[in-house]
Amino acid sequence: MAVCQECDTPLDFDVEDAEEGDVITCAECGAEYEIVATEPLELSRLESDELEDDEDRLIDTDEDE
Repeated sequence: MAVCQECDTPLDFDVEDAEEGDVITCAECGAEYEIVATEPLELSRLESDELEDDEDRLIDTDEDE
């Protein structure tokens, strides 16, 4: 399981449904990661200026909403 580099919280998302280019958001601190590879899973931390307004790529890991 992937872990947030900022707060060490496990990133809760379905790895089987993940695709390269998807963006994962940490439910605890809001840090965002792009999936750059799926086999093996590789994430890249995104900075706010790298984010796109493409909501179709976002995977929300916050289960409280």
